[in-house]
Amino acid sequence: MSDTGSGGRRRGSLFDDLAGVAGGAFSALAGVRGEVEAAARAQADAMVQRLDLVKREDLDAAMELARRAREAQEALEARVAALEAKLATQAAPSPTATPESATMAAAEAIQPPQAAGVTPGEKTEATPDGV
Repeated sequence: MSDTGSGGRRRGSLFDDLAGVAGGAFSALAGVRGEVEAAARAQADAMVQRLDLVKREDLDAAMELARRAREAQEALEARVAALEAKLATQAAPSPTATPESATMAAAEAIQPPQAAGVTPGEKTEATPDGV
């Protein structure tokens, strides 16, 4: 059998031409693929920016900060409880103290300016403008 086709061309050159066209198509498709990937990556980045997402490192740092704050708060709660218990044992109510006497003592400690002998318009060190 001969290597010539119906047109008189060699069959090998036809396949070479087809291979060349296919190679060109593949290289064009590879270029299109790169462009599509770049466009998809840009769209994904824009979507992430719109969603206002945080990076994993920033999230881990915030979680560590929250853990430390929680530990400090728990330690302070324990300290306050211990101080309150200590205060409760030291300041046991005396048998002669009544709620009325405690109210009277508080009222005497907080006196209005008239009871302290100062008139409302009088200037003092605490109220230099007289108010």
